[in-house]
Amino acid sequence: MPEQIVVVRHGETEWSLAGKHTSSTDLSLTDEGRHRAALLRGVLADRSFSLVLVSPLRRALETCELAGFRDAAVITDDLREWNYGEYEGMTTPEIRERDPDWNLWRDGCPGGERPEEVGRRVDRVLSELRGVEGDAIAFAHGHILRVLSARWIGMEPAAGARLLLSAGAICVLGFERETEVLRLWNRAPE
Repeated sequence: MPEQIVVVRHGETEWSLAGKHTSSTDLSLTDEGRHRAALLRGVLADRSFSLVLVSPLRRALETCELAGFRDAAVITDDLREWNYGEYEGMTTPEIRERDPDWNLWRDGCPGGERPEEVGRRVDRVLSELRGVEGDAIAFAHGHILRVLSARWIGMEPAAGARLLLSAGAICVLGFERETEVLRLWNRAPE
């Protein structure tokens, strides 16, 4: 069982900056995203990890590399971002012009994933992480990491709605005695 699991959201992209839902569109980081991702190296320099997981998408791989962990990383398809289907590349206001009552955390996306499907994917990742001796780290995306963190603390995938996660932020999942907790949340590297 790991002592801590560090989760890192990828750095800023043009679409994250614009508030566009980005799942399969494989974007690079902006200059600011690369700068902030490089700051992760200093924040994480004194840490060692028994397992490094990363989404296969370029923005997560680039963040992992700039943080100094790409050589040890295992690409994990289950860490891909929530599949937004027909809503790929759209902002929430644009989606709500089509469907005023839409809520990602309740409804999912037409042609994409529902919350329970994303929950099943992160449960597989958590099963792998729980089998690690020592600390682990995962580089991925905002919504998938919010669901993963909600599931870590025993909540339904929809509870991820209440866990704001900024681009390039670090979070730490851990324990208080035997209880799974959020030890640190949404810390931006400085």
